[in-house]
Amino acid sequence: MPAQLLLNRPATAQNLRAGTKKILATLCLRICIATTAYWFRVGDVRMKSWPLIFGFSLLALGGAHAQVSVEVVLDQDQFLPRESVPVAVRITNRSGQPLHFGPDANWLTFNIESADGFVVIKNSEVPVSGDFDLESSQMATKRVDLAPYFDLAQPGHYRIIATLRIKEWNAQVASPPKGFDVIHGAKLWSQDFGLPPVAGVTNQAPEVRRYSLIEANYLRSQLRLYVQVSDEPEIRVFKVSAVGPMVSFSEPEAKLDRYSNLHILYQSGAQTFTYSVVNPDGDIIRREMYDYGNSRPRLTVKENGDVAVVGGVRRVKPADLPFVQPPNEVPTPAKS
Repeated sequence: MPAQLLLNRPATAQNLRAGTKKILATLCLRICIATTAYWFRVGDVRMKSWPLIFGFSLLALGGAHAQVSVEVVLDQDQFLPRESVPVAVRITNRSGQPLHFGPDANWLTFNIESADGFVVIKNSEVPVSGDFDLESSQMATKRVDLAPYFDLAQPGHYRIIATLRIKEWNAQVASPPKGFDVIHGAKLWSQDFGLPPVAGVTNQAPEVRRYSLIEANYLRSQLRLYVQVSDEPEIRVFKVSAVGPMVSFSEPEAKLDRYSNLHILYQSGAQTFTYSVVNPDGDIIRREMYDYGNSRPRLTVKENGDVAVVGGVRRVKPADLPFVQPPNEVPTPAKS
């Protein structure tokens, strides 16, 4: 998922005060713990001086943190191994002057550590290119997907820390750690398939991949369906995507079309069914909703190899892919 940046409305005074208190408290705790541990190791004589040194450290580092804050936000707290981990980094400027970000590749960096303190292996730096100016009292949001750049294959609890570098001040500001969990799922179905050839390439054996449908109990309260695209032995996982919530008694129906797209139909409510189409790269390219109606919707394969939904009643929803504008909505005039 490419990095995205959004400039938000000026932060409210209440949010600014709350953010300032939270960041200062976190910074104070980190420095206090680190400094205390060091002076205990050095000895009793020098240990008497650590409160004074701690005070100077807080004064030196607290300025940038008080004027610019960084916060990591997640839309969900649990993920499957190798599932996309989209994060939003909120940057708030209260310095009284505009700040420029983005000319350097490392103006915003990320680290993930496990609950036992080990740093997660980073495959490469997260791309965050793109210059922008952030005026005082404004907040900007940078969106990135961390999954391709960190090894998150093992279940467990993890923490994300984003570090913002302010070049004008030669300073860094770190976000409070944001926790999330990687959980196990149960495989419901799998099917190997051949990857369609690249245009112009003939007489070559196809690359074999595997679709897998996986269910996971999200926060122990909601059953979710996921699709995984991997190589045949499932050593290399190309993508894991959340298809959507489903009822516990649902038995997903899955069929492949002539282009090796995966069509999935499953029950997502008492009388509601969700139909999704996934391409060989693991991207969800179509999503539709159906009601039971006079008959239960089901998948059928046509003679030409296409897959379609028969039965049920199609219902247009905002979550549809591609987006379908309801007939009662007036289209927005195009800007000249």
